[in-house]
Amino acid sequence: MEFFKIRRVIPFMRYALIFNVISLLTFLAAVFFLATKGLNYSIEFTGGTQIEVHYKDSADTETIRQILQKAGYKAEVQNFGSSRDVLLRMPIEKGQSSSELSQKISALLQGRDKSAEVRRAEFVGPQVGAELAQYGALALMVTAIGIVLYLALRFEWKFGLSAIIANLHDVVIILGFFSLFQWEFSLPVLAAVLAILGYSVNESVVVFDRVRENFRKMRKASTPDVIDAAITGTISRTIITHGSTQAMATTMLVFGGPALHYFALALTIGILFGIYSSVLVASPLLMWLKVSRAQFIKPTKKDRRDEHEGAVV
Repeated sequence: MEFFKIRRVIPFMRYALIFNVISLLTFLAAVFFLATKGLNYSIEFTGGTQIEVHYKDSADTETIRQILQKAGYKAEVQNFGSSRDVLLRMPIEKGQSSSELSQKISALLQGRDKSAEVRRAEFVGPQVGAELAQYGALALMVTAIGIVLYLALRFEWKFGLSAIIANLHDVVIILGFFSLFQWEFSLPVLAAVLAILGYSVNESVVVFDRVRENFRKMRKASTPDVIDAAITGTISRTIITHGSTQAMATTMLVFGGPALHYFALALTIGILFGIYSSVLVASPLLMWLKVSRAQFIKPTKKDRRDEHEGAVV
């Protein structure tokens, strides 16, 4: 399916060096912010208290959030199971146990609504948070290795290396944004980062497939010309794919509320930079790695009868 078809090949590779320099600068800026400011981890990673509150009628999460903020508490507030159940996630309060904190929160909420009832309060220790961070990093590493192996088997190792550099470029930039603005990094954000890894590699595979196809069709064309034709030929599909996915992410960003806000924000950053990296980072890397037609066209073996054809017996 195509919205439009560009009949003239756009010379993307003519500006490959500029694209790669921009990518390198944004990558280094993201690494700098991560190294100097770090990430603002949620209580899933740092530890804290989770409190479940039940209401007789539907609970207004925004009102609850404002009550807690006025009292000096920093908390994540979201519905849990139904509109009458609310889950509060609060960071560790020094010198205060989970039971003491839950009693204060219960008194605070009952001052506004007598039906507020604390059903459960549990403490999440920093050790659990450290394990979650470790497992999250392991998930990223395993995903990256899987992508490289898949592309190396489907195409060649140069394609796998180009794709994973471009995809990790997206991941680091997402983390850089969260570090720069100190947005909260939670488990949903980690899920969005992993989703972007798979999403970006899908776009790279589409371009790489067209590159391989063009190498076989355009026998007299140079490698930059082949890559330019591949990118130009997939632009319409790229716009459809990224446009529809971004429409979903924008819907969650606008209407999803605080529970989905940072998840949708991470997706939005990843989608926007994913367009750039899959087309204008991975493809130029192929050119720098000297991908050529010879790697896709296998030489045919001559039949032994052809070797002796015309011989005098």
